[in-house]
This record gives sequence, structure tokens and C-alpha cells, in this order.
Amino acid sequence: MDNFSVDAYTPEQIAKRIEKVGISKSVNDPISVLALAILAGAFIAFGAVFFTLVTYDSGVMAGGLVRLIGGLVFCLGLILVVVAGAELFTGNNLIVMAYVDGQVTFSGLMRNWFLVYIGNFIGALGVLLLIYLSNHWFIGDGAVGEKAILIANAKVNLTWMEAFSRGILCNILVCLAVWLCFAGRSVVDKIVAIIFPITAFVAMGFEHSVANMYFIPAGIVAMQDSGLIALVGDIDLTNLTTSGFLLDNLLPVTLGNIIGGSVFVALFYWFIYLRGKSRE
Repeated sequence: MDNFSVDAYTPEQIAKRIEKVGISKSVNDPISVLALAILAGAFIAFGAVFFTLVTYDSGVMAGGLVRLIGGLVFCLGLILVVVAGAELFTGNNLIVMAYVDGQVTFSGLMRNWFLVYIGNFIGALGVLLLIYLSNHWFIGDGAVGEKAILIANAKVNLTWMEAFSRGILCNILVCLAVWLCFAGRSVVDKIVAIIFPITAFVAMGFEHSVANMYFIPAGIVAMQDSGLIALVGDIDLTNLTTSGFLLDNLLPVTLGNIIGGSVFVALFYWFIYLRGKSRE
């Protein structure tokens, strides 16, 4: 047990704490991991739903302010993951710290990532089903559903390199948010640590694979309603398909997320604080 203190953990202490948690995650019961991953997918989807609702009627606000508010409300997702407890694929890229230190096997790392990724997808789609059944998209005479379609369509029309690069940038900030959470000792510390990095990645338009597991399927489902399609108008929705989702967005974004979190956060901090120290 940690000695009582109100001071934040130092970066070196954070690295050691994250490595310890990574070791634990790699050997946890697979059923528990999957269940916690489903929760995380649902939590991030709630953040995405909140984002869509808050930003749908943005005509009276400047674009930058809309992005700022959207980023703030999206923080709900990671706050629930961190404080309530859940397994999020993008955050678990930090397990690489324990892997390169020889504390986690490659098979253990891949097992965790696979189970968590699948669980996150299930959780996000579960929330999508409930949103569909609730007629939530018809708030504002269908304007929320229109916004859901427009968000999804913008994402599938990114080039492969745009999606990949935005995925890298996104998970640098997400993993830094998780890193900062490990510096805190209270719930308030963790929430404050989350707000700025997550608000920043959303406001800057970066791409999060788990969020997109809700955003893009939501647009695909919403566009099946003729009334919502009529609100969208003449916008080209040709690429808003399942293949457009999986191949043109989710694949490059996921690869980018892995590189952003594993290389630019986990490997860098391992090199600085843990390299050669695992047996001390």
C-alpha cells in the first residue's frame, strides 16, 4: 500500500505503476477482461452520444467554441473508464511498457489487446442498439440523427493517411491522459488529468478507434431512415458503408492508435525511466 501523501506521483513512479498494472492486465481472467472491455466500449459510446447531442445545433456558436464544448462533454467516456473501472484498447497500448521490459509475453499482450478490442466493439454497438430503439436521433426534429450521419460521413471520407495520422495523434493524447491519471491520488485528480488531453484530441479532430466503433455505425444505421436522409440533403454518402467503415477508417485509425500509444508514449517513457531497471 502506498504511504499517505497528497503529492502527485513522480514520472518515474508513474512508469513503475503503469508497468505493474500492465503485468496484472496481461494475466487477468479472460472473461473478466472481456466484460470490462464491453463496459469501456459502452462508456466511450456514451461520450460519443453526448458529443453528438451537444454539437448538433451549433449555428449560433463559433466553430472553435463548438469543438471545445464537444471535447469537454466527450471526456465523460474516459472518466467513466478510469474512475468506474474498465478495459479500453487505446489505453491498454501502455502495456507495451511491461512487454519491452520483459515482464509481459507477446502472447499475453496480444491476448489482452484482442479481447479488449472485441469487447470494446460489442459495448459500442450495444449502446448504438439502445440509442436506435430509443428514437434519440429524432431530438430536434431529427437534427441529432442528421448530425450523426454527417459525423460518420466525414470520418469515412478521410484519406487513409489522414485517418492513420489522426489515429497516432489521438492516442498520444489519450495515453498521456491515462499517464497523468497515474500521477493522481484521488478521483478529482484523475478527472482533472483527463479533461485537457481528451478535450484537445476531440477539438482538434483526431481519430479514436473505439469512439468510431459507435460514431460510424451510428451514421450507417441512421441513414436507413428516409426522414433523416431528407434532412441531410444532397451530401454524397457513397462511402458511408460497412466496408468504408472497416477498411477506410477503422483499420488505419486502429494502426495509428497503436503506434501513437505504444511508441510515442509507452516506449518513450520506458526508455527514459525503466530501461535497464527492471531487476533493481
